[in-house]
Amino acid sequence: MPLAGKGMLLTSMDIDPADEADFNRWYDREHLEERVAIEGFIEARRYVAHIGSPKYLCLYSTQAIEVLDSPAYRDKLAHPTAWSAKTMARFKNMIRAVARITVSNGTGRGAVLGIVRLRPQEGRTDELRTSLQSRLDPKDLDGIISIHLIESDARLSGPTAELATAAGAADWFVLIDGTSVGAIASLQAARFTGNAAPMPATQISSGIYDLMWDLAKSDIAST
Repeated sequence: MPLAGKGMLLTSMDIDPADEADFNRWYDREHLEERVAIEGFIEARRYVAHIGSPKYLCLYSTQAIEVLDSPAYRDKLAHPTAWSAKTMARFKNMIRAVARITVSNGTGRGAVLGIVRLRPQEGRTDELRTSLQSRLDPKDLDGIISIHLIESDARLSGPTAELATAAGAADWFVLIDGTSVGAIASLQAARFTGNAAPMPATQISSGIYDLMWDLAKSDIAST
């Protein structure tokens, strides 16, 4: 299973160009390490859009989804640093999804990430899982390393003490790890978007993101 753990927090947002330098500095010098240091967090990855919106995307892997409802994590949400409070107040078009990793096929992860956001039709989630099964196999696909499905928990997702508004609480996300933009774009068109969109679901959006950097728990264990 190429994705570590069983839980994932997905966040995505835009930021005004005037605030972008400080936003990236905050993520790179404070926020990622603060989050990964929480008990039960395993790693985090930061991305910037090649094609898609919002511009920035971050994936946090946890040992289990319950970590994202733990006292240690809730304490961080309730007591943000001054820098965090200032920066998060500037987020635009915020998406926040606390999810279970239900499928993770392949070996390894790529420097390019495709993402497809789906909204399951009410009462038909089992049908959607069945529809997705054959589409989540990366075998024999050049330039595709692994493919994953994460399913949001509506209760745990959405707004928090830090964030007044956020979307994505009931959505599912297909994540495609690959080595090139072209390989991912071709797979999205063939299996997940337009006329190939899986049913029963509404395709909300899709995009392709470049990896900025990643941080594992082992990277900060000695600090």
